[in-house]
Amino acid sequence: MLKLRDILVELYREAATSLPFEIENKLQKISNIEKSNSKEALKVILENIKMAREFEKPICQDTGVPIFFVKAPFGISQTHIKNEIIKATRIATKNIPLRANAVDVLTDKNSGDNTGIGFPIIYFDEINSNKLIIELMLKGSGSENIGQIYKLPIQEIGAERDLDGVRKCVLDAIYKAQGRGCPPYFIGIGIGATKDQVTRLSKEQLLRDLQDKNKNSVLANLEKNILKDINKLGIGPMGFGGKTTALAVKIGINHRHPASYFVDVSLSCWTHRKAKIILKI
Repeated sequence: MLKLRDILVELYREAATSLPFEIENKLQKISNIEKSNSKEALKVILENIKMAREFEKPICQDTGVPIFFVKAPFGISQTHIKNEIIKATRIATKNIPLRANAVDVLTDKNSGDNTGIGFPIIYFDEINSNKLIIELMLKGSGSENIGQIYKLPIQEIGAERDLDGVRKCVLDAIYKAQGRGCPPYFIGIGIGATKDQVTRLSKEQLLRDLQDKNKNSVLANLEKNILKDINKLGIGPMGFGGKTTALAVKIGINHRHPASYFVDVSLSCWTHRKAKIILKI
């Protein structure tokens, strides 16, 4: 029977080398409507996806920051899971291989194995279930660097404390990003009470399936309208101009404090690397 660490190594391999087929299919579809440099860029992207999967090599040279979202049954040791993730990270870094990205803030020394203080990032939730659910996202720094957090209201962009203000924040973030984060983008939006809360919430939206529809009809409509507005900006694939600047917009909300209205905009590049396992305990 495979140990948890071995399963996690394979989770890393899947995320790093095999883009989800729903994303690949969407990129193939938009390649038929784009023109000129954007069309050529998509051609190269699609060939890269194919070769990475075939040869089991990372899709992008920046294999990112590993972010784990773990949902564990009551009574399961979080310390054990964390230790297994760290061991798997070291093995995956060597064997896949992953680029070593964990750098000590004080010394600038790279750990060499993608582990360190708070690295990889692991979020835990307990659930009333007999299943252990682990989701992994490899978050590239290019797209991470262009994410934005907003505290509404913001006079400069005319954003009030309402959903239209949220829309204006997202458009502002994408306009500022242009092509620096390797579009077409996947966009996660978190709205809530505190900065740390909405940052995690926006990341969680990036785990949602490309085609899923928000259960809240108001938010579903907002996601649809924001996506249309973003694609009117004309930034296009890899910033070369075109009809497709983003492939999906996903929004999550929490209650907020009467005096605060925070909005976090997280972006993922076209190399939206994520993978998931469900284990029966």
